Amino acid sequence: MARPAYVAIDWGTTSFRLWLVGDDGSVLGERRSGEGMTTAATTGFASVLASHLEAVSAPSGLPVIVCGMAGAKQGWVEAGYLDVPSPLSAIPSAAVKVPDATADIRILPGLARRDAAHPDVMRGEETQLLGAVDGLTGKALVCMPGTHSKWVEVADGSVTRFSTYMTGELFHAIGRHTILSHSIADAQAFDGTNAAFRQAVTDAIRNPALATNLLFGVRSGMLLHGIAATDAKARLSGILIGLEIAGALDEAPPGTPVTLVASGALGALYESALDTAGVEPVVIDADTAVRAGLAVAARTIWPG
Repeated sequence: MARPAYVAIDWGTTSFRLWLVGDDGSVLGERRSGEGMTTAATTGFASVLASHLEAVSAPSGLPVIVCGMAGAKQGWVEAGYLDVPSPLSAIPSAAVKVPDATADIRILPGLARRDAAHPDVMRGEETQLLGAVDGLTGKALVCMPGTHSKWVEVADGSVTRFSTYMTGELFHAIGRHTILSHSIADAQAFDGTNAAFRQAVTDAIRNPALATNLLFGVRSGMLLHGIAATDAKARLSGILIGLEIAGALDEAPPGTPVTLVASGALGALYESALDTAGVEPVVIDADTAVRAGLAVAARTIWPG
């Protein structure tokens, strides 16, 4: 039977995920909660961690590897950023140790693109990258959808550049705080097979310069052609995701392979959108990627 080897944590802004990992790499215990950085900054990072370690019966003094917003300036201990271009293998050695802790707790750094024309940062996604591209050779684009989607160019294990797209946040803001809110108020759930979604992706990729006009078409389409609320919402989503894909693919050489690191309904939407764009991505589950990245970091920091 596997014995506990370390604890792996993905600590986001509003979410907390913990895995108790055995010496054979198996998951012996798991915890998820809404105690992200925003909550933990008030209640105390150490106390939040202690309660979850107790819940999974983690042995005292077990080493802990953490990625995400716990390493932000307003987090537990600031872990800073590695500048790109940078090999992903440099991430574990740049981990910051939490001082005065009873166990060896390390927080992984983020990545920074300090290009004055295209400044960018990521925190948490670098660990997904570390797991997703472990063993990958050659050049690829890695898409990681979310509130702030990341598109990363990776070449032989090194990050050469990356770009962030505020797609998820814009979808939320436009859908709630603009005139389009009236068009999608009664919408039901939809998926990547929705024809309005796929057509919107196509329209946005073909005509990115018409972005705001396409967005208003969600409203006028409902008024003039009776587009259903669900299709209107699907169209809004397709336009924004299509614009993101158009921008990301425009930055890369034609034919660059794409790896999609995602899961759930959002991952299915992006897989459909990429298919609409003529791209067949390699799909890697986001949870699997972050656990794999934390495992790579743990093996590097605590070999044997």
